[in-house]
Amino acid sequence: MGFEWLKPGVVLGSLVYALIGVLIFWLCFLIIDKITPYDLWGEIVEKQNVALGLVVAAMSLGICVIVAAAIH
Repeated sequence: MGFEWLKPGVVLGSLVYALIGVLIFWLCFLIIDKITPYDLWGEIVEKQNVALGLVVAAMSLGICVIVAAAIH
């Protein structure tokens, strides 16, 4: 078992792909927030809408899985 994963190129590549994944997730979340007919933040935080919070959490995980699969 070697230390190939500690090479600077591998670490830098992993960080770049992680940053790209976070940016894609952020953009997708902003788009979904804009196309929904209500304010997600206001509904989840101010009105304590737990059901909507679970839906947004599931959507977020789904986007993350898709982005991770595309990057991998």
